Amino acid sequence: MVWVVARLVLRRWRECLVIVKPATVVGWHRAGFRLYWRWKSRGGRPPVRMNVRALIKRMAAENPLWGTPRIQAELAMLGHKVARATIAKYLGLRPTGSPTWRTFIRNHMDCTAAMDFFTVPTITGRVLYVFVVLHHARRKITHFNVTAHPTAEWVVRQLREAFPFDSAPRFLIHDNDSIFGQAVDRCLSTMRITQIRTSLGSPWQNAHAERVIGTIRRECLDHVIVLNEAHLIRVIDQFVTYYNEARCHQSLGRDSPNGRAPDLPGDGPIIAEPMVGGLHHRYRRAA
Repeated sequence: MVWVVARLVLRRWRECLVIVKPATVVGWHRAGFRLYWRWKSRGGRPPVRMNVRALIKRMAAENPLWGTPRIQAELAMLGHKVARATIAKYLGLRPTGSPTWRTFIRNHMDCTAAMDFFTVPTITGRVLYVFVVLHHARRKITHFNVTAHPTAEWVVRQLREAFPFDSAPRFLIHDNDSIFGQAVDRCLSTMRITQIRTSLGSPWQNAHAERVIGTIRRECLDHVIVLNEAHLIRVIDQFVTYYNEARCHQSLGRDSPNGRAPDLPGDGPIIAEPMVGGLHHRYRRAA
């Protein structure tokens, strides 16, 4: 039909045979076929709402190990019926799934703890050393003690008190203080704890321990004049009780390390319980 029409319209139609190849004519036919069906099915699939698109991308970002079927199933559980081809369209090309570093660290917090020293001056200028052990999973201060003359043997006793029976973590992070010497190495090896030493001059490699020490200073010791060793133990013990039982942590979903059940809403009066000598308070609703 093409050549018949060309012969009737063009006088020199034979010259077109040199320019146009058979494959070109076939390509024209396929292009016309696509245009025809595009026009005929111009209604297409119903568009996906913007909130569903954002949800698809959010699921893909938060779950890098999920494929299109998993995302489709999860969307169906939320009442969104979306085809796999549509999900793949909005996902585009994705790299090989790998969890984020935040997820990786969170998955290892249950078996990780940290220890560190910090100093506190007394009213007479005497320097006391405070030893703190922090469990990463719930940001809980599991043990502390105070001494004026820290030694490796003293640290070993503190570690055995901090991790009695089978409660020892798999990893323990600490710095390169010379007090963590051979006696501490043997103790940790006996308790089957792998010690992780931070790099020299890199305190933030033990970030959680540094953070809790800063919290103890800012929220307690900066507002107290320490009289002696017994006074410092008493003050820190009160703060540790407040820290583990009442203080809300952003990283724990505004919960305390020991877990704090919220009071039910009601009209009863609010009672303030002073803690740490009145530096902080815990609030609860009266029965």
